[in-house]
Amino acid sequence: MAAPLFTVNTHRHDPYRTFKFQVLIDGRPVAGLSKMSALKRTTEAVGWRTGGDPTHERRLPGGTSYEPVTLEQGLTHDPVFEQWANLVNSIQGDGGMSLKNFRKDIVINVLNLQGQVAISYKLYRAWVSEYQALPEFDAGTMNSVGIQTIQLEHEGWERDTSVNEPTES
Repeated sequence: MAAPLFTVNTHRHDPYRTFKFQVLIDGRPVAGLSKMSALKRTTEAVGWRTGGDPTHERRLPGGTSYEPVTLEQGLTHDPVFEQWANLVNSIQGDGGMSLKNFRKDIVINVLNLQGQVAISYKLYRAWVSEYQALPEFDAGTMNSVGIQTIQLEHEGWERDTSVNEPTES
């Protein structure tokens, strides 16, 4: 018999859905957030061989890199993307960037269908490397939604193990 997928909600058989999530920047949920790219890391494999070994090489783990994360927000009056992007590159004055506040730790919450936080990750020392303030406009598409986008470079992520599986009713 297979191991249960959920320890608290043993009646549950389905994994969490990907459309129920929130991202917290400076402790506040991002308004109108519609999409986020995957959290992905890659560890380079390093070949190594000593002179007395057979004619094949061993594989050792090398450096780890983290792929950038992209966030998409529906076009609203929430200035969080623009304000953060302006900390990295501002056209005002001689100080082109804020060396104090441009890196932020952010929180990514996976929610269950009842809106409770089920899984949480922390993304460390993220900063905006790409910012799209306005989408392409096209008067011929009446059902499109305007999207703002930021791409975040970061120094890694880890699961917040203090978040436990919520009890579902």
